[in-house]
Amino acid sequence: MSPDEQPDAQAHEAGGEERLVEERRGKLEELRAAGVNPFPHEFRDRTPVAAVLERHAGLQDGEETEETVRLAGRLTARRGHGKAAFLDLTDRSGRIQLHARKDVLGDAYERLVDLDLGDVVGVEGAPFRTRRGELSVRVDGWTLLSKSLRPPPDKYHGLADVEQRYRHRELDLIANEDARELFARRTRMITAIRRFLDERGFMEVETPVLQPLYGGALSRPFVTHHNALDRTLYLRISPELYLKRLIVGGLEKVYEIGKDFRNEGVSHKHNPEFTMLETYEAYADYGDVAAMTEELVAHAARETIGTTVFERDDETIDVGPPWRRVKLRDAILHETQIDIAQATDRDVLAKEMEARGLVVEPTAGWGKLVDELLSKRVEPTLMQPTFVLDYPVELSPFAKAHRSEPGLVERFEAFIGGVEVANAFSELNDPDEQRRRFEQQQRLEAAGDDEAHPFDEGYLYALEQGMPPAGGMGLGIDRLLMMLTGRGSIREVLLFPALRER
Repeated sequence: MSPDEQPDAQAHEAGGEERLVEERRGKLEELRAAGVNPFPHEFRDRTPVAAVLERHAGLQDGEETEETVRLAGRLTARRGHGKAAFLDLTDRSGRIQLHARKDVLGDAYERLVDLDLGDVVGVEGAPFRTRRGELSVRVDGWTLLSKSLRPPPDKYHGLADVEQRYRHRELDLIANEDARELFARRTRMITAIRRFLDERGFMEVETPVLQPLYGGALSRPFVTHHNALDRTLYLRISPELYLKRLIVGGLEKVYEIGKDFRNEGVSHKHNPEFTMLETYEAYADYGDVAAMTEELVAHAARETIGTTVFERDDETIDVGPPWRRVKLRDAILHETQIDIAQATDRDVLAKEMEARGLVVEPTAGWGKLVDELLSKRVEPTLMQPTFVLDYPVELSPFAKAHRSEPGLVERFEAFIGGVEVANAFSELNDPDEQRRRFEQQQRLEAAGDDEAHPFDEGYLYALEQGMPPAGGMGLGIDRLLMMLTGRGSIREVLLFPALRER
């Protein structure tokens, strides 16, 4: 390993980053004194590195071309001394070797080899393949596009500090090709989801992020204040109730991909700010939505990772349809030997749970306890794609009553890799029943449930116009990407996750 390839690594080990910053600032001033603009405005007509690599993949060893290409990117390695040097240039699409010669560049050669790793440059020259077989570009001219004042992460050891990767994602992207590919996959996945829905006649819409009344899920909101309107507003916890107003208005098939915000704890699968897909389709029920969901996820997987099959926790998972379907009651009974259809009294259920070593919160109602059984005992076992069906009405204030099971609603949650990724209902469209559900939520709030749903008279007004039967679904974009790419934490798939203040 040559000294040119690792000066910054040595400085980091010696705790000399600030000294390197001073040295780089000195070079910056020298450039300015020499009349060089270290931060020019543009570099047009450039070609992505990957396009050059693909176009000239068939060159033989030692073969040259007459083509001139313009490339731009960051200098990530440097080798060679004297009258010739090799430098690596990296852009979003890939890495390519540059070959610089003093007899070609003249005085510009010394300035080029004196640049620091991390500097952004534009180059112009002809592609060729070296005698050793590496596709390269001969540098006939170059331009400094941005002087890097801080040393890049050590490319031989990567950015090992996980928290540093999250706090300074730009360093993670510079140092780790895997990180760049991960977020490219995220973009491909979202594009694939949009295409899937667009081709099926769904209309993409946008609804308010700042809402006068939060709703659509059971969670604590973030609260803010609008000075000009002099009113309290909330960051949305879900766009659900606005999207269903669009169903009332006749748009019939709508979806939104956007940010939701929930003022709750953080974990490997929870971030206070996250991305959700929500879809609503008139004249459909939760069975139709389940069939669409498994097709959508399979399509997203193929477009994102090239297959519906992947490994997670030493298990091979296949998200190709059909997915397993199991009733919530049966799933809990199988894992805990508790029959929630028999233990319908809150205290009876609490005793059953305590007997199995589960901690029961004194203020938790019957519905919360059922949800606790699902999340703690059932969810971690659902590695293969599974729809858990037919939930108690207490857990689902917006789901339509089950057509054959009294006390239940037509709802499913979808699980992959032991994590919930989607939630869906046959949507409740009876305004009088919805009013009764809101009133029940008010009673829960009065009993101390700080995640109870607020009463929404405006939504009831919309339902009273008449909403057709409909199926709705929410899918966690971040969680799905976690599953498909084998990541263990939601923080890994968010460019800038929420972190504690240092």
